[in-house]
Amino acid sequence: MKFEVFSELEYIVNDPTTFIFNIQVSRAKSQTILEENLTIEPYFALEEFVSAIGDPRFLRVQIPEPTTFTISYTATVDTNYHIIDQEKLLKPVPVVRLDADIIPYLFPSRYCQSDKFEKLAWREFGAIENDFAKVSAINEWIYNHVEYLGGMTNSSTSAHDTLIERHGICRDFAHLGITLCRALSIPARYFTGYAYLLDPPDFHACFEAYIGGEWMFFDPTKLVPVNGLVKIANGRDAADAAIASIFGNAFCSKISVGCMSVDLDFRLHYIEDTQKQSGISYQ
Repeated sequence: MKFEVFSELEYIVNDPTTFIFNIQVSRAKSQTILEENLTIEPYFALEEFVSAIGDPRFLRVQIPEPTTFTISYTATVDTNYHIIDQEKLLKPVPVVRLDADIIPYLFPSRYCQSDKFEKLAWREFGAIENDFAKVSAINEWIYNHVEYLGGMTNSSTSAHDTLIERHGICRDFAHLGITLCRALSIPARYFTGYAYLLDPPDFHACFEAYIGGEWMFFDPTKLVPVNGLVKIANGRDAADAAIASIFGNAFCSKISVGCMSVDLDFRLHYIEDTQKQSGISYQ
């Protein structure tokens, strides 16, 4: 399925500042970038590099003096997620057999203090028969027990905060899902992307759990169709995959994000029904 995505961010810079942006679409196997364009006005030199953790296509730019600038990105992307049969999802991969690149997603991280969640996770989900059912139950639990509420959390809000306060935005829902998975020894990681039908339009955060040798996608907010995502990046949590990191004195004054389908036969309901019997992988 093909999507057109765009983002535009405006910043007011008060002193020399370095920015690291993460707004470009991932070059993952699950999606093909057909066309993309990046501009910055006024012009400043941009350096692209790839993180050693996850797959963000970071952009670094140094703004040497006070100014206002805008960075804009557009892309046309053909996505190619695949559906995993539930028979495969019933076969767990024990920690002793996990590949080295999966191991970091078992550990506590800045926003996902899984070592503090073990009693809760095992009490609520430990008796569930298999890992896919466990993570599906975690997804439902978050949806039913945490209120989606904007403006009440910030960039320092952790999964522990979300559990106590019982409200948050997609970023907070994703962190809570990751944390509960890791507390059950299920590798989990952060997923950020452009989302079709998200209202109001914005970047969207979800999570993936490693089940049966596959990274499986989950969205506890249930705000977008599961086949309506274009991946930007993965990471241990939002610290690894932040849309923008600012090192200096500056602030965002405007943000605009969009994701539009260019397929006339976009079958959203089919995928939503399929999720009941199997899982989706964006690998």
